[in-house]
Amino acid sequence: MNTVTSTDGTTIAYDRLGQGPAVIMVDGALCARGSKQELAKILADGFTVYNYDRRGRGDSGDTRPYGVAREIEDLTALIEEAGGSASLYGHSSGACLALEAAAQLGGRVTRLAMYEAPYSDDPADSKPWATYLAQLTEALAAGRHGDAVAMFMRFVGTPQEQIQGMRKAPFWAGLEALAPTLAYDHTGVIGPDRAVPAARATQIRTPALVMYGGAGAPFMRVAAQTLSRALPGARLRGLDGETHDVNPAVLAPILADYFAA
Repeated sequence: MNTVTSTDGTTIAYDRLGQGPAVIMVDGALCARGSKQELAKILADGFTVYNYDRRGRGDSGDTRPYGVAREIEDLTALIEEAGGSASLYGHSSGACLALEAAAQLGGRVTRLAMYEAPYSDDPADSKPWATYLAQLTEALAAGRHGDAVAMFMRFVGTPQEQIQGMRKAPFWAGLEALAPTLAYDHTGVIGPDRAVPAARATQIRTPALVMYGGAGAPFMRVAAQTLSRALPGARLRGLDGETHDVNPAVLAPILADYFAA
């Protein structure tokens, strides 16, 4: 494990694997760097992969109050550690953060790859999202971290009986420890309206690959299509048979070809 210090003094932990052009992986909700170990190991055949814990997760610190700008500073510190520029791969809400980093950091982000950024422009999704954010905020303020995790899982479609079983499992305590970062991803990075930031995307000149799973939720495909139209010169790619939990063995060759181009 290695560390860098972000602008506000927060320690950011990361693993560095392989040799070659720098690639930083940006994970989504309720994930620490362990969830991307397999993908990192495959990509390390041709790249220097920086697999890090976002603030508030794993071995990284967490300085309050939270702000998306602080997460961009964390990525900036990693990019400087990588030599001043790097490609970014973002998954889920991590894709939303990677998009904002590309907007703010310009040429320091050499290539951007995104998989299933969970935006939605469908008006029917607005009320459930607002209700979820309100309930999440209340649960976290009351210290009900287990309830916050369960709310998120229900929101993404996990059956109630499965959630009840998971709450009795040994790994649940680890999810509860990550619960405060749900607010970072959902009220912060994605935002209260959840809309595709198309106007923001049009300002980005970083080459971009926008991906979605062919067997995933339809709104993910629609969001990817909207983003690919907004990002100048972006490539759109659907991964046949893949869901939101994309197979690293399927994803890695696509990322390797794109980052090496």
